[in-house]
Amino acid sequence: MRWLVTAALSGATAVALGAFGAHGLKSRVPPESVESWNTAVEYHLLHSVVLLALALYTARGAGDARWAMRLLAGGIALFSGSIYVLVLGGPRVLGPITPIGGAFLISGWIAVIALARQKRD
Repeated sequence: MRWLVTAALSGATAVALGAFGAHGLKSRVPPESVESWNTAVEYHLLHSVVLLALALYTARGAGDARWAMRLLAGGIALFSGSIYVLVLGGPRVLGPITPIGGAFLISGWIAVIALARQKRD
């Protein structure tokens, strides 16, 4: 149940940040920063939906997707989170965190593949 709530909160946050990007950000930052923000929102929302699907999969007793969910949640926080902070003027030292978040997202997808293969065998 905790992962369902986590996925829902993540999705709601992505929608709110998308709305902020569409309505409140354009007058504050250059267009390329808005584009970066939108990329972060897209990845955030997409992976929130995947989190929701995996949470439902686990809740139904179909399998244990906790590792995949942990990796995806960490990836959302590190990838999208670092972009949000950088666009808002956060310290540039956070720049290297973005690709680490991307690696977490990729690892989460690989964990989903492993889960699917495990269920098949």
